[in-house]
Amino acid sequence: MRVRAICVVMLALLVSACGYAQTGVPGSQQQAGSQQGEITIRKNVNLINVYFSVKDRHGALVPNLAKDTFEIFENGRPQTIKYFAAETDLPLTLGLLIDSSGSMQRMLPEEKVVAADFLRQVVGEKDLAFVISFDISVDLLQDLTSDIRLLRAGLDKARINVGGGSGGIPGLGQGPVPISHPKGTLLFDGVYLSAHEILQQQVGRKAMVILTDGEDVGSRLKLRDAIEAAQKADAICYVLLLSDPQYGSNARDMGQLAEQTGGRLISIQRPDKIGDAFRQISAELRSQYSLGYSSDDSKHDGSFRKIEIKSKDGLKVQARKGYYALTN
Repeated sequence: MRVRAICVVMLALLVSACGYAQTGVPGSQQQAGSQQGEITIRKNVNLINVYFSVKDRHGALVPNLAKDTFEIFENGRPQTIKYFAAETDLPLTLGLLIDSSGSMQRMLPEEKVVAADFLRQVVGEKDLAFVISFDISVDLLQDLTSDIRLLRAGLDKARINVGGGSGGIPGLGQGPVPISHPKGTLLFDGVYLSAHEILQQQVGRKAMVILTDGEDVGSRLKLRDAIEAAQKADAICYVLLLSDPQYGSNARDMGQLAEQTGGRLISIQRPDKIGDAFRQISAELRSQYSLGYSSDDSKHDGSFRKIEIKSKDGLKVQARKGYYALTN
């Protein structure tokens, strides 16, 4: 188990993040294996894979739709759908990110209990999950595993951390990254590292569930860096926005993170509502469609290409807003 592996490279990643350029490929452009229902995709094929959910005007998930129901556009140009499937059984890699800063004091106990039940329902034998907490540092509490007992133990390690009174370097002895604000909340750093250091190395369906009030204090990275890393990892971000009236919340930034990656923001005012939010996310993760298309733009220029999936029936499609092209 590499519980501290993420910590070894964290500082270098954060310092160099602004100059980071994609050298790999989107997850769908890697070899996805030959398990049940999976498609083997070669690196040299300019094929883009998109996972998405479909809802009616009342917000209910719509299953059993056919390929001909959808159209896909890249930068406004129609593309030809090559593959289409309902991906209810494909393996899932899931990251659970827990805000353990001081503003989560009232919420954290309920978060841990309900999150453990969520993992039990969602993570099967062929799935993988990991647990990260973020406060004045970013800590990998449990590395990738399908063992629910290990994941529960990782959740149990989450503790409120607002720094100590040692008077030393902020973060020293409490995490791998010294920061300039001893009462920081390294939300953007946590999302970036989860995407870049863990999820980008995986193939297939990938998602993050982030429990936070959305307030970032002290991250070396910006919101745009976190979104870009998630998009390059093909990771869908679901945000459970936990609002304590004493501290407030930041729905704007978190809404942008969720929308740009094909996820959703769910606002929660009371701890006893966390379970309902997790059930909604669980249903979406198990009711996804996927489609693949070959882009008509073969340039390997690393540019961001906008994606839009439309339903001919006027249904709402929830999908990531784009991807980053390969680089030479």
